[in-house]
Amino acid sequence: MTSPDGSQRFLAGKHLLSRRGFLAGSLERIRAVGAIAMLPALETFSGCTPYSPAREIPVPDLIIGQRGLSDGRFQRPRALAINRQDQLFVVDKTGRVQMFDESGKFIRLWRTPAIESGKPTGISVDTDGTIMVADTHYYRFLFYTSEGKLLEEKTIGGTNGKDPGQFAFVTDIVRAKDGSYYCGEYGEYDRIHKYSQDGQYIDRMGEHGTGIMQFSRPQSLSVDADGLLWVADSCNHRIQVIDWREDKPRSVAILGSHGTEPGQFQYPYGLTLVNNDTLVVSEFGNHRVQKLDRTGQPLSSWGAAGSIPGELNQPWASAVDSKQRVYVVDSGNNRVQRFRF
Repeated sequence: MTSPDGSQRFLAGKHLLSRRGFLAGSLERIRAVGAIAMLPALETFSGCTPYSPAREIPVPDLIIGQRGLSDGRFQRPRALAINRQDQLFVVDKTGRVQMFDESGKFIRLWRTPAIESGKPTGISVDTDGTIMVADTHYYRFLFYTSEGKLLEEKTIGGTNGKDPGQFAFVTDIVRAKDGSYYCGEYGEYDRIHKYSQDGQYIDRMGEHGTGIMQFSRPQSLSVDADGLLWVADSCNHRIQVIDWREDKPRSVAILGSHGTEPGQFQYPYGLTLVNNDTLVVSEFGNHRVQKLDRTGQPLSSWGAAGSIPGELNQPWASAVDSKQRVYVVDSGNNRVQRFRF
C-alpha cells in the first residue's frame, strides 16, 4: 500500500505471507536467468565488486520514499538519524534534510546553505535534540533545530586545511560522554577531531593508513555507554574501537576484515550501537546489513543486491529507533527501508 507521500506499508497476516512467497519466487526466477548479470553496478571504488553472496531476503514493514524531488522522495539519500520521539531525519544529494514521523509520513524539509561544491554525507542527533549535519564539501558541521532553523553560532569548522580547527571532507559528528564532540574527516586527511561542548578545538588523532588508529574514510561514528568511540573505518573494511576518555587516545579493538563472509566487511559506511552490546553495520559494498556482538562475532545479516523490497543497493547508513526497528538508507534505490529484528 502506497501513501500520498510515497511511503509504503507491508501488512501482517496473509498479505505478508503472500509477499514472502512472491519475493522467494522472484529471487528464484532471477537466479534462473543469471542473477549476477542483473545486479546493480557499484560506484567506482578500488577493490569493489558487484557480487553479493546469496542470503535471506527479509520483508520490510515500512518503505519511505522513491526517486524524485518532491516532498518525501529522495535523490541518493546518504544518511539518517532518529531522535527520541522516533522521528526520522534523512539527508540526500540535493542537500535536503527531510523529516518524517515513525509511520513514514513526511513532516517538513530544509536545505543546507549550498551544494555547488558537494553534498552532505552525514547526519546525527545531539543529546538535546539538535540536528547535526556533516556538510562534507564545505568542511563544516551545521547545527539545526528540529524545525530546520540553522544555529549559525554553533557551526564547527568551515575552512579546508591541516591546521587545528580546519578540516578536509567531514563525515560524521557524535557527542562524547563528557559532553565534547568527535568529528570525522576523510580525503587529504583521515582523522578524528575532538571539540569541547561549546565548539572549541581540543585535539585530533589519526592519519591516512592501514595501521592501528590510522584510517581510510572514517565515515560513521558512535559512542557507547562506557564512552568508547566506535569508528566505521570504511575503506579499510573494519571497525575500530578507541578509548579517548583521557588526553591520549588508545586502541581497544579492531573488528572485521575485507570480505563477504559473516563478520567481514566491504565498505562499511554505517555504524549503530544498540543497547551497548549489539552492533548494526550497513555495508555499501556487500549490499547488506550485519548485526554483530561487541567482539565482532556475527549474529545475523540480511539483504542482497537488488531493488525489490528487502533487497539493497549501496546502503549508506542505518539507525535503530526506540522499538528496536532498524532503518536502512537504501541509497541506490532512493529509499529508506525499515526492518523488525
